[in-house]
Amino acid sequence: MATKQGNLSINSDNIFPIIKKWLYSDHDIFIREMISNGCDAITKLKKLSMIGEAEIPEDEKLEVRVYVNPTEKTIRFVDNGIGMTAEEVDQYINQIAFSGAVDFMNNYKDKTSDDQIIGHFGLGFYSAFMVADRVTIESKSYKDAPAVGWESEAGVTFEMGDSEKNTRGTEITLYLNEDSLEFANEFRVREIIEKYCSFMPIEIYLEDETKEPESRELTIPESEVQEGDEILEHIASESDSEKEDVIDEEPAKAKVKIKRLVVPKALNDTAPLYAKHPNECTDEEYKDFYRKVFQDYKEPLFWIHLNMDYPFNLKGILYFPKINMEYESIEGTIKLYNNRVFVADNIKEVIPEYLLLLKGVIDCPDLPLNVSRSALQNDGFVKKIADYISKKVADKLSGMCKTDRENYEKYWDDINPFIKFGCLKDDKFAEKMNDYIIFKNLDGKYLTLADCLEENKSEHENQIFYVTNEKEQGQYIHMFKDAGTDAVLMTHSIDTPFISFLEQKNKDVKFIRIDSDLTDAFKEETSEEEMKATAEALTATFKKALNNENLDVKVEKLKNEKIAAMMTMSEEGRRMQEMMKMYAMYGMDSSMFDNEKLTLVLNANHPLVQFVLNNPDSEHIPTICAQLYDLAALSHGTLNADRMTNFIERSNEIMLLLSK
Repeated sequence: MATKQGNLSINSDNIFPIIKKWLYSDHDIFIREMISNGCDAITKLKKLSMIGEAEIPEDEKLEVRVYVNPTEKTIRFVDNGIGMTAEEVDQYINQIAFSGAVDFMNNYKDKTSDDQIIGHFGLGFYSAFMVADRVTIESKSYKDAPAVGWESEAGVTFEMGDSEKNTRGTEITLYLNEDSLEFANEFRVREIIEKYCSFMPIEIYLEDETKEPESRELTIPESEVQEGDEILEHIASESDSEKEDVIDEEPAKAKVKIKRLVVPKALNDTAPLYAKHPNECTDEEYKDFYRKVFQDYKEPLFWIHLNMDYPFNLKGILYFPKINMEYESIEGTIKLYNNRVFVADNIKEVIPEYLLLLKGVIDCPDLPLNVSRSALQNDGFVKKIADYISKKVADKLSGMCKTDRENYEKYWDDINPFIKFGCLKDDKFAEKMNDYIIFKNLDGKYLTLADCLEENKSEHENQIFYVTNEKEQGQYIHMFKDAGTDAVLMTHSIDTPFISFLEQKNKDVKFIRIDSDLTDAFKEETSEEEMKATAEALTATFKKALNNENLDVKVEKLKNEKIAAMMTMSEEGRRMQEMMKMYAMYGMDSSMFDNEKLTLVLNANHPLVQFVLNNPDSEHIPTICAQLYDLAALSHGTLNADRMTNFIERSNEIMLLLSK
């Protein structure tokens, strides 16, 4: 055909600056676009072959090949798909079919309300100009038409003419600009392909044109030499006559040392596990897929296989990893794909926020993406997808609790932060999980909320005692066990807001931390008059000894005579303190509230307390009072640096007195 020249037919000269600067935020995405186009071309050829409109030779392998050349500063994308005629190049490459760059920016930049999706634009090819100063195309159609060549400098002008290409398919060469030479590096391109194209349906191969083909040396029977093998050495065979005491045994086969080219492996998995029906997958396959995709060699606890065809197409696998840590530090990864093409990690519009703590793969061809695939258009349809995923997770968890309670309890310590976070973030999820929230008590037994209320019904109706730190609250735990009173462990940081959430949902339920007060179960019966004088005397002595007039002192007769002093803080006061620490209210230092709500509880049955009561003027009273106060504080939590230093020095002094 005659050589043709001209300007690319677009409605604005500004289209390429738009593409370069904001349409594709990451320049490496051009590799995804080029490979996607090649896979599409092959997929179309397969479909035409199925209906008898195209022929594919039986021995032809359909594939996309990527060639990097750091010497020439190029990267090539070659496919053996349907190819293009000159008319098709003119239609699909030389014309960009939309109303104009200004309208394009107005309609799509920073806007998510338009319902147009990728595939309506055909802009993927032009992402090449983000990294290339010059781009060439050589293409031969499956139709009986001459091959066509196309070339453009900077994506503004083009030249198109005949090509000498004699095989079906398309070859696109990018001559990289100086800022983009990283894309001529084999390892960089491999990384990008593995990121974006791991599950594309056509095999993808990568090769560095400047390197010799990889080969390896093998010693094999001469009969197994293949075409293309380079024979390096013949190894003499061993005859029967050279053997001793061997009768009727065949001679050893002659062997050769050869040099054989290594057959390259495709970089992608064309049949990913998530695309299969759950009934076709084994546990080991699920684990292998998890290890391969997430490079995590700790086995996942369990998983959910999503497989839906109506009212939208969605497939995927969500894994519950072994986390067992504070939920803020969990770094989950849910990879979102659109027709096997990687879009992004952790897109919150599709994946409920609480599920982002998990790891998984979701492929939804129906996603309403914007033109660059980098974000979702705002669509009620997206909400339906998110609701479906949330429902499937809740169904899996509730089903496990009902039918496999043993494993559910075994996993609970690992998954409960995720479930609680889900309840806080999603009312529908909370409703579904309401009866399947369980609590571990002091004996390691798992109870539902209803079970907890039933156990405490006789003595503490609608009250549930809880522990936030088994080490710091160890003294109180021993007291509870001795008194036969139960409590549940709420040791994750998410439990603080979750307790409030449960109280709001269950109006009659009240959670009380075990160190917030002393119930009657721990105290002897005494009259108010009996303790009044004792309390007044001890309060005065301790305030004076500790030089703290604001000290709140309470005196009780405890059944456990081994306990001299304890600290308590009202549930309301402690929650207020935690809120202040969390939000740093008014910019104030939260440490100023540390002692305001604490109450020093003295056991009138303990000999040391009795000594203080009966000897207020003793020279040892300041030391004893300070030591009792700090010991009580330690049983409640920790001491700050200064108090800890003083406590240690005072302890040493007491031991010196004992040694005399």
